[in-house]
Order: sequence, then structure tokens, then C-alpha cells
Amino acid sequence: MVSLIDPRIKLRHLQAFIEVARQKSVVRAADVLHISQPAVTKTVRELEDVLGVALFEREGRGIRPTRLGEIFLRHAATTMTALRQAVDAVSREAAQADPPVRIGALPTVSARIMPEAMTHFLADATPAPVKIVTGENAILLEQLRQSDLDLVVGRLAAPEKMTGLSFEHLYSERVVFVVRPGHRLLSRNANIFTELSTYPMLMPTRNSVIRPIVEQFLIAQGIAMPQTQIETVSDSFGRAYVRMSDAVWIISEGVVFSDVAAGTLAVLPFDTSDTSGPVGLTMRTDTAISTSLAMMIKAIREAATIGRVA
Repeated sequence: MVSLIDPRIKLRHLQAFIEVARQKSVVRAADVLHISQPAVTKTVRELEDVLGVALFEREGRGIRPTRLGEIFLRHAATTMTALRQAVDAVSREAAQADPPVRIGALPTVSARIMPEAMTHFLADATPAPVKIVTGENAILLEQLRQSDLDLVVGRLAAPEKMTGLSFEHLYSERVVFVVRPGHRLLSRNANIFTELSTYPMLMPTRNSVIRPIVEQFLIAQGIAMPQTQIETVSDSFGRAYVRMSDAVWIISEGVVFSDVAAGTLAVLPFDTSDTSGPVGLTMRTDTAISTSLAMMIKAIREAATIGRVA
């Protein structure tokens, strides 16, 4: 007896379901898919109606797949990856072009390394299209595991997150505390460690690699947790909000390197070298490296060298 897929299940159902599962948020999934939140909710509910099961359940302020949702996710993700690879293979064959190079980059890398890397990459007249995605490390690594990305450039993840992945160290980077010029904490008579927690503080999100590093540093320095915390991975929001307020932004140095050099942001004057951590290239151990991907890796290495000197 031949088992057929229910014709009511469409590609948009799988795309919406997988993205909500990855982001653990309908709002963030809607942003990634560039459709409205109600449209994502409606699409997921249509899929649940077809399957006759609940695919998501509440987890704190977010959502997560149910047990049956996890089962469906494994097969749906594999199906989408196979379909994407099939489309890419046909497109490459038809265009006789190199496969696209898909890079995931943390904000610090996007701001300081990737622009220079793209300059090197394009200087080699490489014809392959390039896709650069910025986001949290956990999300980028999941996309890497699902073969949606070829390479992630960012901080080394925790050992338990590195199964099936390899890491190449490029350089080390510290976390800094930045404020607007003229901030009270920059004055000579300010007691930074005592006063710091009284200001709104932009913190790395709890899924970010540097969050535990930041928390350990605050504890080690005897700094109280801030009364007002704003979790964000948006460098554009952080940059704009800190410039217009008295907030303190805890961020990887590379994200604000140009701002500090230009004098539009200032680093609080205390030693954060204990927060330094390795930044490098993370790949799947089974990745077949195309010529274009090899050229991009070479370009990133060259850009990282220049960044270290700068």
C-alpha cells in the first residue's frame, strides 16, 4: 500500500513550523520569514489541524516543540534540507555556477571582520553568490547543523554544543562596557563599580556565548546585577539607545570598535581582559569545502589578521 503525503500540507507550513521551532518565538519567526505574526500563527495552526496534534507548548515567556513536535521537526528539517539541496543542485547545473557561500556571523564579526573579508573575497573575482546571516550563536549553530549555513564565524561555543563541529581559532576578543561621551561614569570622581548597577544596562541574551562570561565577571568584581536589564543582540538598537541615554552597553569589543575610534562611544576605564575568549571558524566536520567556500575562509583569515593589527 502506497502512503501519500496529505495534500493539505504545503511548503509554507513546513517553513513556518521549522522557523518557529528554531526561534522559539512566533514574533522572531515572523521577522525572519518577512511575514506577519498572525500569518505565522495561522499557518502553524493549519499544520496542527492537518496532523491532529499540538506541535508547540509554552516554556516561560517563549514556546518550544512538544514531544510530537520534536519528532516532526527532525523529519521536516531533513526534508527541507534535501529539497533545498535539490534546488541548489539543479540551479548550479543550469547556471554552471559555483554553489552559494552561506555564512553565519555574530554581530562582532559582522561589524569588524566580514566587510574586510568581502573585499578580499570579491578581489579574487569569485563568481559565487554570498549570503551573510547575523544572529545569536545558538541559532546560527542550529542553522549550521541543519545545513542552512556552511560556516559560522564567532566565539567558541560550550563543549557540549560542539558535537559534530570543528573550530579554528582566529583571534581572541574581550567584552567591554561602553557609554555615551560625557557619561557620569567617565568622570574622575565616579566610583564605577559601586555606581554601575544604578544605570540601565544592555546585557547579552541568555542564549548568547558571552552571557555567562559577563555574569562571572560582574560577580568577580563585586558588581551588583543592574536594577534595569535590557537583553538584546541588536547592535543597531544598542548603538542608538546608548547614544541617547545613560545606559551602559556590555558588548564584544569588535562590535563597537569603529564607534570608539570615532569618539561616538566610550569604553569605561577598567580592565576586562578576564572576559577575553576565542573567536574563529565553526564548521560541520562532514562539510565538503567548495572552491568558493575555501576562498571565503581564506578571505576571513586575512581579514582577521588585519583586524588584530588594527
